[in-house]
Amino acid sequence: MRALILVERGVQDEEFIYPYYRMLEAGWKVEVATPNGTDVHGKFGVPVRATCTILRALKLATENDVILIPGGFECPDRLRSMLTVQTIVRDHFYAGKLIAAICHGPWVLISAGIVKGKNMAGYESIADDLKNAGAIYSDAAVVTDGNIITADHYRSLGPFMKTVIEWRKEPAWGLELCGAAARP
Repeated sequence: MRALILVERGVQDEEFIYPYYRMLEAGWKVEVATPNGTDVHGKFGVPVRATCTILRALKLATENDVILIPGGFECPDRLRSMLTVQTIVRDHFYAGKLIAAICHGPWVLISAGIVKGKNMAGYESIADDLKNAGAIYSDAAVVTDGNIITADHYRSLGPFMKTVIEWRKEPAWGLELCGAAARP
């Protein structure tokens, strides 16, 4: 499996670190794309090492099985305005490949125009954004709808990444909710 993580500065550190190492642990090849191909820092200062530019990621998009978009409101807010990012996400979605987004990450999916009619989770402050874009918002920890997996918060990283890693084994082409009743 090949994964691409789209990252900008201000990423929620945990939402990059855990997925990155979890995918490596599963034996996946993981690329990390930033706008200029330079390293960025997370919200709490953790360095994120880039392996390619977002423009290069566009050229490699057909090789990837999974796109992962971490949250931290700054990172996805910066990514969603980039036409190249929107194109990568949209093309990946229509190719039936997996898109995983957590916290504010679904903002990028909204800007790519792929959320209408989709059941989705996200950080509670973007619930109205998802609804206004035509998505069906759920306050569940993790939601799978076709080839989109979304999660609400870094506290849901365990079930989120378990769902991402297992998706190819048994594609979840229907709606699946995880943790809706288990709110702290």
